[in-house]
Amino acid sequence: MKKTLVALFTAVALLPMAWSQDRIYRCGNEYTNNANDAKQRGCKVVEGGNVTVLQGSRPSGGGGSAAPRSSSSTTSSSPSTAPKVDNADQKARDSDARAILEAELRKAQSRFDELKKEYNDGFPQKSALEMRNPQGYAERTADIKTGMTRAEADVEGIKRELSRLK
Repeated sequence: MKKTLVALFTAVALLPMAWSQDRIYRCGNEYTNNANDAKQRGCKVVEGGNVTVLQGSRPSGGGGSAAPRSSSSTTSSSPSTAPKVDNADQKARDSDARAILEAELRKAQSRFDELKKEYNDGFPQKSALEMRNPQGYAERTADIKTGMTRAEADVEGIKRELSRLK
């Protein structure tokens, strides 16, 4: 009897929340709960299930049309509102970027060389602890191999960036 009363009371308490839910209308890719706006735009009622709408930001391109861009706008790498930099400043920036990349390349290359030396063609030097724990040795060997792969990829990536600057 007590459980029935609790269930009945809960159902009565939740009933107004079900009625307070507005109808959701779909207008193409947009959703609205404004009935007048939906009627004017010829939207359809969304039936069954819940609708979750997240507000997003509009693209800064404006217009909202999906018209293809002309080839001249796709070749430009900066917007027309970007500040212009004179050639001397740009050359100085390019020179700084090249110097930074070359320094990063030297560091990445030295890191790769250190790991390669430590890896010792798949047989790194065992420590005293690893003599008693072969699993630790296998894990360290795998870690060194992973580090070598990552360092090699870093070196290749920096070389690609440098080739783009030249």
